[in-house]
Amino acid sequence: MTPTPLSFALYRRPGGVIFLDDDRDYLEMLAEVMPPDWYVRMFLRPVACIEQLLKETLQWEADAWAQQEIINRWREGVSLIPQILQYWRDDGIARFALSRVCVVDYAMPAMSGLRVLSELTGWSGSRILLTGRADEQLAVSAFNRGLIDQFIAKQSPGIRLRLTEAIQGLRHIPDTRHQQIWRATLSRAQHALLCEPAISKALEKLTLQQGWIERVVIGAPFGILALHPQGGASWLQLEPSENLQELAEMAESQGFDATTVGDIRAGRRLVDLELQLALGGGQKPRPQQAFAIASEPARLYAAIFAVPESFSSGEASSYARFITTVGDRELQD
Repeated sequence: MTPTPLSFALYRRPGGVIFLDDDRDYLEMLAEVMPPDWYVRMFLRPVACIEQLLKETLQWEADAWAQQEIINRWREGVSLIPQILQYWRDDGIARFALSRVCVVDYAMPAMSGLRVLSELTGWSGSRILLTGRADEQLAVSAFNRGLIDQFIAKQSPGIRLRLTEAIQGLRHIPDTRHQQIWRATLSRAQHALLCEPAISKALEKLTLQQGWIERVVIGAPFGILALHPQGGASWLQLEPSENLQELAEMAESQGFDATTVGDIRAGRRLVDLELQLALGGGQKPRPQQAFAIASEPARLYAAIFAVPESFSSGEASSYARFITTVGDRELQD
């Protein structure tokens, strides 16, 4: 039987969106209707747009290497959690400015949209082509050749909704390189759990409910480290059912009472022993109410713990501050 591929993004953060169109009025309309929590830039000139995205390829490479170095140090015995928190603090808001989706009008006098996209060698983001009725066959051909991810008729009814949904879908596709980097921390059994559709779907729903703007799934310890829009961090501890007995014994050795130990054994509570050990702040591990993830009988339990503010990025480096700072969506000539 072919194993189910992992669709759950092991690493996710917001990605910027770039629009290129020679029609100033159309760009101004898009600037007004795109979701306010997106980082959006508007270009009138193909050359300026190409230069911006090619410049970002070097920034993407540096960012990916920063993540890979976390894994390299982990293999040498350095804990993952404090490294990830430090990566977020050191980066500040720079990573939020990197573009994930480029939307290009096909019919521009200086350079066609397909020509623009063909110039973006090395840029690994997703591409949407806006077309007129006469351009549809060209768009179909470009899609079939893998030059674009989607095409949308520029004057189609409900263009705002169609375009927003298309962009959002592409922004949520797991980045291949990030998947490869963070997959290295997972055991075979952990990976298999995340590949289960019910568990993957439940975790995706949970991350949306929590409003986390950025997340990293790791296997040592097993869980999800996440950032809130305002800069605070949370730890979603994941415990396979077969690990509950071991966790209960660890809690007992740390002096927790019999009721707490029994609750851990039954999957009613979890305790963040490994998180506190990784942070090394001298804080006593905390019990927290647990809940089952998806399957019945439950094979995976979880609990959410707040990461102390002293380890978080803080409001100054938050996504909310970033979106406020970038200001109006001005057209760039």
